[in-house]
Amino acid sequence: MSNFYIQQSIHINLIKIGGVSNSSVFQIGSAGIIKPSSHLYNTGGFTEPAPEYETPLPSGTFVGTPMVPLIAPTKP
Repeated sequence: MSNFYIQQSIHINLIKIGGVSNSSVFQIGSAGIIKPSSHLYNTGGFTEPAPEYETPLPSGTFVGTPMVPLIAPTKP
């Protein structure tokens, strides 16, 4: 087995990520082996689902409205 030592200089002006899901890997540059790993632990010993999150919405807001202002997508 060989060892490679790589020195890199990376300049990024813009990165557009279309989507992220569980166990996604976003890599810039070189790496050895990326081993996927996903773990789910119940460290609190919970036995029931968590209660639904309930908070009063600002007036004029309906379910499905983002709470953070979003800009409209643009065509490339």
